[in-house]
Amino acid sequence: MTSFDSSPTLNAWRALLALAVVFVMLATTGWTAMRHHKSDTDPRAASLSSWARGGIDGRELPDARSTPARLAGFFATLSASQRERLVDRYPLVVGNLNGAPLTLRYRANHRALAQARTVERSRMRDPKLSAAGRQTADRRWHRFGSLMDHGRQVLAFDPAGSGRVAEVFGDLGRAKRVSVVVPGVDTTLVNFERSQRKNSAPVGMAKSLYAAERAASPGARTAVIAWADYTAPAGLGMDAVIGKPALDGSQRLNSLVEALPGGSKVSLFCHSYGSVVCGVAAPSLPPRVADIVAFGSPGMRVENAKQLRTAARVWATRDGDDWIQDVPYLEVGGLGHGADPVSPEFGARVVSATGAVGHTGYFEPGTESLSNFAEIGVGSYRTVSCATGDAACRNGISGAEEI
Repeated sequence: MTSFDSSPTLNAWRALLALAVVFVMLATTGWTAMRHHKSDTDPRAASLSSWARGGIDGRELPDARSTPARLAGFFATLSASQRERLVDRYPLVVGNLNGAPLTLRYRANHRALAQARTVERSRMRDPKLSAAGRQTADRRWHRFGSLMDHGRQVLAFDPAGSGRVAEVFGDLGRAKRVSVVVPGVDTTLVNFERSQRKNSAPVGMAKSLYAAERAASPGARTAVIAWADYTAPAGLGMDAVIGKPALDGSQRLNSLVEALPGGSKVSLFCHSYGSVVCGVAAPSLPPRVADIVAFGSPGMRVENAKQLRTAARVWATRDGDDWIQDVPYLEVGGLGHGADPVSPEFGARVVSATGAVGHTGYFEPGTESLSNFAEIGVGSYRTVSCATGDAACRNGISGAEEI
């Protein structure tokens, strides 16, 4: 006979209560929701609508949702003049088309940033906006200006809502190894990069990883993408404990990977809620994805690594000071994200994060987490340091079991 204390119904309520308590506690100790930028219009939606009705020298334009191969084929038939005209007319479309030439996307997004900056400058002076609204416009105006700096390679940009953006470090077109940094909760256009605590933001993470990869293997042709091209949950509200944002993000992540040029091997570095995105994306990822690294993870929507149904190597790490370890690792009625990726039962290759501090300290120079990420990113698995101090995390990788 089942006792009341061990009944499934009561256990489920206890699990939900545990989730609620922890999330409220964390929300009131610093991880709080940020206000999303609000706008009456969606400029990219308007641009897509115009693109769907448009053409170039009597030719129809392809559906913006076409496969990368079809879009690449279309642009290959255009003259340089025709390409530039499309950038001028539809920068928010061309800059986000997986399959369009990289340099064309960079130019289109530079133009789109300039246009968005003009909008924010107007909003900064709009008396109908609250003081907070004008301050947000000011912050966005400055961020867009920073992203327009010479040499920056913005691969994706959408100013609507809290915004989406991705930036490339290195020569993506020639890279043999590509690393993608997938950030977590509260990632917006405004905090895509930071002047303080730089390595806690996507740009700082990616730049730190790129420098570490070049140091680990100076001759390797690598590139790193700071990928905030999905709508991350805001704070620790309901979106942060369910899978819908991850499902939407996983589809966009798959589209990115499928469209990467050449035959490069890809490693995904998935932080916090970003590891939920990677977990949901895993079964559909192309074979070119060699590694999935979850760190500071609340779970990957599965109970073990095998359930990810991927041929990629699955790695995990967490530093001893990361508060994410206090989140209940379970999934009940769609709430929560499953098992702890660093637990032995999960079956990931657990690497050392010695030297990292807190939830966002994994990319600080001198940490073993950063050096391990770099070695995974360039495929130098023999020098990866395992959390257990032995070669356990390298087992089964040809030539990497012993150093």
